[in-house]
Amino acid sequence: MHILISGGAGFVGGKLSASLKNQGHEITVVDAAAPLESDAGGVHFIQADTTIPGAWQDAVSAADAIINLTGKNIFHLWTKKYKQMIYDTRILTTRHIVSAMDRSRAVTLISTSAAGYYGNRGDEVLDETCGPGDDFLARVCIDWEKEALAARGKGARVVCTRFGVVLGRNGGALAKMIPAYQLFAGGPLGDGGHWFPWIQADDLVAAISFVLSNDGIDGPINCCAPNPVRNLEFAKTLGRTLNRPAFFRTPAFLLRLAAGELGELLLNSQRVLPSVLLASGFKFQYPILADALRVSVE
Repeated sequence: MHILISGGAGFVGGKLSASLKNQGHEITVVDAAAPLESDAGGVHFIQADTTIPGAWQDAVSAADAIINLTGKNIFHLWTKKYKQMIYDTRILTTRHIVSAMDRSRAVTLISTSAAGYYGNRGDEVLDETCGPGDDFLARVCIDWEKEALAARGKGARVVCTRFGVVLGRNGGALAKMIPAYQLFAGGPLGDGGHWFPWIQADDLVAAISFVLSNDGIDGPINCCAPNPVRNLEFAKTLGRTLNRPAFFRTPAFLLRLAAGELGELLLNSQRVLPSVLLASGFKFQYPILADALRVSVE
């Protein structure tokens, strides 16, 4: 199968492209960032700004499956300009992918979304049938999924993968968290009572591969471990894994003061369950947080 991965030079994309190539697929990566090596590891690379139409779209029309991972990192101060970049890199890229898809071919589009779709929901248990929130990230996810689902009009199977926080070695969320813990400054955010949806990177890659090979999976799916934890438990477990204390609590007001709207997002509570994946027979290798962290920090 010829698979195109947009945003494939990033943390998740690098792991995913290597895994799919090892399964025998032909991989093309499109990303604005340049790779360390041209066509590294036999993966064909196209450097392009996917927020604007261009020659890169020719690779879209030639693909049997498209995995859309493109999106500016949300863990950055949310100025008005940066929020527009968060929006445009997701919505415009997805729109241009769909416009370039060949309606004469049976194509699968797996387009990233986020657990942030659900907004701040307290202790409510959230599966794929639950409605969206109404904050900035939720509205981004609503529009993002709408652009992807437009590909159904071209006969494509569309899956919107709502990612939890991805935990893995050499990047992702842990790369930002671990330094604070190593300096004995790690701990919960606010009172730590909010739910924290997470997934180990190897499970995320396996889940996407599982979706590719299961034509019966369609629409939104939660890509989160089946055992979400509260932020306080996450902090304590990460501290134990690193052999560091986790008592440095960041007060909610200080987080909001320092990070503004992003700080509010970090306090959102999302008790998300991967109901579609579990019902479809997917088996998580790391369903328990302690095990996931252990393999992610070695």
